Amino acid sequence: MLRSLPGTQALSAFAKAAARPMNSLLGRLGYRINRIATSGGNTMDAALMRAAHRGVVVNSIIDVGASNGGWSDIARRHFPDARFLLVEANVVHEPGLRTFKERVPQADYVLAAAGDRCGTLNFDNSDPFGGVASTVAAAGMIQVPSTTIDHEVETRRLPGPFAVKLDTHGFELPILEGAKQTLRNANLLVIEVYNFTLRPGALRFFEICDYLKPLGFAPIDLCDPMYRPIDGAFWQCDMFFLRNDSAEFKTIGYA
Repeated sequence: MLRSLPGTQALSAFAKAAARPMNSLLGRLGYRINRIATSGGNTMDAALMRAAHRGVVVNSIIDVGASNGGWSDIARRHFPDARFLLVEANVVHEPGLRTFKERVPQADYVLAAAGDRCGTLNFDNSDPFGGVASTVAAAGMIQVPSTTIDHEVETRRLPGPFAVKLDTHGFELPILEGAKQTLRNANLLVIEVYNFTLRPGALRFFEICDYLKPLGFAPIDLCDPMYRPIDGAFWQCDMFFLRNDSAEFKTIGYA
């Protein structure tokens, strides 16, 4: 039977047949053998590679929730000619942001929380990589400067088309509201989305999809899914959005 299949199909069929008994044994321990995706897998690096290979035009990247610039470093591999603006509210990351700016001549950063207006916001800075902005003060929060993506793009004269990345732990809606002009000239969005309502007003992943649809975006990819340990439920992932008139959405077939 294998001889009647083309070489790659035969190898695939053989691999599947070989994996079945091993998966039966490993399944008792909670493990499974899965085929490695030829498109690079579900890491952030692989998803950015797929975005670049689609020919998405990006001249400026706005990285909100930039921390020390780690995500922007990955994005530079695939969009090396883009300008970068890193937006981060936690001052603990300023040394890393300063180093990134020194290494990347076309990069800059702003120490502020992004939102829907310029002024101040409340910010929980207790976790350097999990900071949360809020319009409501709460115990343990500090006040930090706030800005909007539209304000930064306009005052810095950043050229479009844009890519916007949000790692903002449930504060996405105010940030997107403050980016309406920028989104009109954006080709790519990368948003950390959740399957649960993290706090009042936070959007779940399908609600973010609904919010972005009339703005001209549709989901095209995802990476780094996480499952919460208490019950194995899907917790979060990073979701990629393209313009909904992109060529990818004009093909409805699988192959």
